[in-house]
Parts: sequence; structure tokens; C-alpha cells
Amino acid sequence: MASTHPAGPTPPSESFGVYDRLHATAEFAELRHRYRGFAFPATVAFISWYALYIVMSMWAHDFMSQKVVGNINVALVFGLLQFLTTFVLAWLYARYSAAKLDPLARTLDEQYQREA
Repeated sequence: MASTHPAGPTPPSESFGVYDRLHATAEFAELRHRYRGFAFPATVAFISWYALYIVMSMWAHDFMSQKVVGNINVALVFGLLQFLTTFVLAWLYARYSAAKLDPLARTLDEQYQREA
């Protein structure tokens, strides 16, 4: 019997059922657990670090205005470290994702493609 749907992607209404089945799997729960295991602590750490920078800038003026080298003071070093922290977190996430998230996500995608 011929398919009633044209070739191409599965219509959205049908793919919801597949997604619901995949969402209920242990693999999907593990993927969410692994993602949250990295994202939440990293977010809390970065926001705390940034808040420390703001608090120190507001209420520890004497400390933050101390010269480190030439006209470079502690506040400027803290500010530049914010950029470094952003890049380091992005790099760590990319490594973590490639090692822990992507293989599991590929497995789930293959299941989705088979069922859709």
C-alpha cells in the first residue's frame, strides 16, 4: 500500500508521538541529567564570579584600585579575567559536550530517524 504522505520530513503532528516516546526513554533522561550536571554548576560558578567582580568594584574600591603593573589595576585584571572565564567555559563545554552529550544525542537522533 502506498504511503499517504509525500516523501520528505515527517509531518509535525506525527513526530510529536515519536518525540514523546523518546522523551520517556532512559537515554533521554540521562542526556538531560548530563547536560544539567554541567550547565547548572557552570552557570552558578560564572554568575558568582561575575557578582564578585561587581561587588568588589562597588564596595572594595581601595583593593580594586591597587596598581598591579604600571597603570593596570586589580579591577582591570578582574574585568579581563571575565573574558577569559567566558572563553574557558565555552571550551570546557565544547569538550564535555563532544565527550558526554553528543554520542548520546546521536543515538537518540538515530532512534528518532528510525521511528519517524
